Amino acid sequence: MAVHGESLPVNPQPQIDGSADIADLAEFGYKQQLERSLGSFSSFASGFSYISIMTGVFQLFFFGFGSGGPAFIWTWPLVFVGQLAVALCFAEMAGQYPLAGSVYQWSKQIARPVTSWFAGWIMIIGAVVTAAAVAVAYQIILPQVWSGFQIVGGKDDIGATSTPGGAENAIILGLGLVVFTTIINMVGVKVMAKINNFGVAVELGGIILLIIALAIHIRRGPQVVFQTAGTGSGHSLGYLGAFLVASLMSAYVFYGFDTAGSLAEETREPRKHAPRAIIRAITAAFVVGGLLMLVGMMAVGNIHAKELSVSGMPYLLKSTLGNTLGDIFLICSAIAITVCCLAVQTAAIRMIFAMARDGRLPFGEAIARVSPRSKTPVVPALITGLLTVVVLLINIGNQRAFFVLTSTAIILFYIPYLLVTAPMLLRRLRGQWPGTGHGPFFKMGRFGVVVNAFAVLYGIGMIINLFWPRGAVYGTDHWYYQWGALLTSALIVVIGGIMLLVRRSWTLPHTQREAAVPVGETL
Repeated sequence: MAVHGESLPVNPQPQIDGSADIADLAEFGYKQQLERSLGSFSSFASGFSYISIMTGVFQLFFFGFGSGGPAFIWTWPLVFVGQLAVALCFAEMAGQYPLAGSVYQWSKQIARPVTSWFAGWIMIIGAVVTAAAVAVAYQIILPQVWSGFQIVGGKDDIGATSTPGGAENAIILGLGLVVFTTIINMVGVKVMAKINNFGVAVELGGIILLIIALAIHIRRGPQVVFQTAGTGSGHSLGYLGAFLVASLMSAYVFYGFDTAGSLAEETREPRKHAPRAIIRAITAAFVVGGLLMLVGMMAVGNIHAKELSVSGMPYLLKSTLGNTLGDIFLICSAIAITVCCLAVQTAAIRMIFAMARDGRLPFGEAIARVSPRSKTPVVPALITGLLTVVVLLINIGNQRAFFVLTSTAIILFYIPYLLVTAPMLLRRLRGQWPGTGHGPFFKMGRFGVVVNAFAVLYGIGMIINLFWPRGAVYGTDHWYYQWGALLTSALIVVIGGIMLLVRRSWTLPHTQREAAVPVGETL
């Protein structure tokens, strides 16, 4: 096994049987258990489907528009620049450490074991809650395509998740989606990849056609992006306050691009494909998502329609393109939601598998077992599916609690991201990254320190913005809702700390290599 600081093997030309990738994995002390069958497009698709423009933008456009008016679109490039800096750091990591588990594995290589534990633990909870939030998006789309999808509730519940009937119907539709994704993840990565690739192809093609269709109906110029619609009134900071709230919409969309790294042990030539997939996924999402929102606001008939702040993108499409064409694109969105939920669960499964394999979770031996038939970790699939169902059920009794919990999920990604970029920056400043033994894979070169430092500052700033207990985001009816994101995150950290303290009783299914940490390391 390689010890941190020693030379890692540079992969020779790939062999048809994949023996080079298997040997590369063995250098880290792991046996090839997962099926290595994914190519470059599948690697890209895993990250792009997690971001999923046709899920995030369709689900959250109303929030950004209602919070900041048309000018909220400027949050899109600003958040993208910050997350691109994070993605560049991750691309370097993916090239050096092509291991299942992304941020958990990366943090393990450069920081203390406790840091990597919290990175993985928090990421698992965030992914499970995110899967539930994505599953609820079915309710926003499907009943508007066909009223038959509104199984319970009435006309006023169609497309709504906050009404009692809408919340119950969202659970029914969401449960069907979670059962489907759990089964697919248990069947095997090849089937998952085929479905995911198809979904991403439909999403990309649908977005491009949608942009063209909206462009044909343009009614106003791009100067619309300077309209604030009076959203700054009522904020102590004026429009800056509204803009910071609206930026949460973009923050809610731009994450999950590290999924390509999570599937590294199932990707051929992962040192080559994973870094590129991470950068391509976030860049493609930025371009098509930004164009979709810009052209949409230029094309919608009434830019002041209250429905834009209530229904959002579904209303924009149908009012601009008509019901038939609008429904076609909503169906494309439903397909995107499906593969997004699939990708989110897939990433969570690999995170659980990676931590269990290292003895970082209770009952690790059973959890880390890979099915000899499907070549997938079945128990993590069942765990993520059951936990997602539990989170979904919260929406029946208390929609506000569900909203706070799903908002917290975004924070639960930004924290683990920071637990990679911050230790990475410390190593750069100490001259320990990239190490002399690091292979010639993706590197930022002389711009590394600046980009890394910006990624850390951005992560800290966005976490503060997400935690900020504002009534405009979390409501004003109860104090515990306003402070819900902070309290929930703190509770998750405390539970993780307790689990870490009792770790001595856990079995170790794999004799792992702990990364060497210099004396004085604080993370």
